[in-house]
Amino acid sequence: MITPAKTELFGLFAAETAEALKPLGLEPYRGKQIAEWLYKHGVREFDTMTNLAKDQRTKLRNSFTIMKLSQKAAQHSRDGKTSKFLLAFPDDMAVETVLMRQHYGNSVCISTQVGCAMGCSFCASTLGGLARNLTGGEILAQVLYINELLKQEEHKIDSIVIMGSGEPLANYDNVMRFIRLIHEPYCLNLSYRSITLSTAGLVPEINKLADEGIPITLSISLHAPNNELRTRLMPVNKRYPLEQVIAAGSRYAQITGRRITYEYTLIAGINDQPVHARELAMLLKGHLASINLIPINPVPERGLLRPAPSDISRFEQLLKNEHLNVTLRREMGTDIDAACGQLRHKILSE
Repeated sequence: MITPAKTELFGLFAAETAEALKPLGLEPYRGKQIAEWLYKHGVREFDTMTNLAKDQRTKLRNSFTIMKLSQKAAQHSRDGKTSKFLLAFPDDMAVETVLMRQHYGNSVCISTQVGCAMGCSFCASTLGGLARNLTGGEILAQVLYINELLKQEEHKIDSIVIMGSGEPLANYDNVMRFIRLIHEPYCLNLSYRSITLSTAGLVPEINKLADEGIPITLSISLHAPNNELRTRLMPVNKRYPLEQVIAAGSRYAQITGRRITYEYTLIAGINDQPVHARELAMLLKGHLASINLIPINPVPERGLLRPAPSDISRFEQLLKNEHLNVTLRREMGTDIDAACGQLRHKILSE
């Protein structure tokens, strides 16, 4: 006799949990109770859910599972402000999650895929290709894992950046499930405005996201001021060239009223020259946008170098001279495997 597979509860909305409980004869309001145990209180065992009767807990244990993460590796910066974790799911697939302790609060950077298929020439996440998408529950589990650690310090997560391994908009439905779920009062009740999503520029999905009616901050990876160079650095540019990406970003800003952040990784001798700064200024002038300059975290397998401090300053100043909104990313965790995907690649290679 084949035993029926158990259903995973972690990652369901309260209403979905209530629906799943119907065959067990549990009242609909139990759905919200269980969701609060899972998401608000970090409970991973049915027996701990003390506002349910013992026989109800037994029924739950026999019919459902609760996903648990395991920590495969961790690195902590010397200043104690940055911690990178390699977290594994029940199938032993692992992703990186990063905690950044900022002066304005605690931010967590999460992954949406195991690996990445985008093939950007400067990124460690793409070295092994794409293994699989994460479910909405697996994305949420990373955040709650960090939140439980912070609770021990009497702190909490204040903001989320969806900038880890993977292309979030290539895993659109699961990412949207995560964003809506973490906003729920029975979860972390996190404001949409506390969430930033970074994309390589998938134009149809950017337009779709603009129509969702949720005011998250959108960050678009640009990394080059012209199509020829961007295609060299980011193969996705063959499908969605700069003109389409900028147009989609402008539409998003118009609909949501949120300023777009364009990320620009500075790579020595590749995209860090004055001519590139002038092209970038012409491309973005007049748009509701800011530019986030990111000196590259070198990945040994890629052979790309970080610009000299003087070149970084020159590039930044040239953009400011054109009255553009420019920030230079504050560096954190430079004494650990800082680039996305580096820790995972290192562990897999051992």
